[in-house]
Amino acid sequence: MANDLEALETWAATLLERLEPGARNQLARSIGQELRRSQQKRVTAQQNPDLSKFAPRKQRNLRDKQGRIRRKLEMFKKLKNATYLKARGDSNAITVGFAGRIARIARVHQYGLKDRAERGAPDVQYEQRKILGFSEEDLDLLREKLIQYLGEL
Repeated sequence: MANDLEALETWAATLLERLEPGARNQLARSIGQELRRSQQKRVTAQQNPDLSKFAPRKQRNLRDKQGRIRRKLEMFKKLKNATYLKARGDSNAITVGFAGRIARIARVHQYGLKDRAERGAPDVQYEQRKILGFSEEDLDLLREKLIQYLGEL
């Protein structure tokens, strides 16, 4: 996949050099927004970039009150909102990532690191869940957006 991304970058670089900086900014912002939407859809579906399911959340206490069983909670329910998942684009780069304290939580899950669930709690090894990443569909989306934009010029 890294080779596909590098090939796309070299192919698009020569075309993008011919554009004015304002046009590149506009293109970068629109591609960034599309990439953020695709990442949001993937997180909602609880899938890694290779379309495999996220590792399930560990459940210790399934019974909340007598006779009631809690339903499985969707992970990263608020993390996918545009408030936290930011898309930025300028004439040189497109960035889709997390901002603030949420970035730490996302990094722990992205790389499967150790962290504490709350202050004073023991360290827990989290499963690796690729929240952000390029899928084949994302690369196709990038190609299509570039061709569509350059075709309009």
